[in-house]
Amino acid sequence: MSSLRMPQGSSSPLFKTGASILDYEIQEERGYALGRAGQRVETALAALRAFDARGGPVDERPALLKEAAKAVWYYFIQREACGIRNQKPAIEHYGIPREVLMRLGAS
Repeated sequence: MSSLRMPQGSSSPLFKTGASILDYEIQEERGYALGRAGQRVETALAALRAFDARGGPVDERPALLKEAAKAVWYYFIQREACGIRNQKPAIEHYGIPREVLMRLGAS
């Protein structure tokens, strides 16, 4: 079992109280979760793009599209949990296709 403790030699005002240490840990975890969600988006969109580039059995595409939409949805939720409400920069950064966004109810 681990416990929270003050960093040695830290004079930062961030580490003045136990509450600030906890806040720091929470923010760190949010950032990590956001990064993991972003990686999931990248992976799902890459699979969808690769399928579209090579062509393949038409019946496989809906599953890839569904996975991409789910990954984007989780990512948007995690961004909102971090206080980021504007999804447009993420849509542009990842090049999220309109087809995926429409599955989320966005246009």
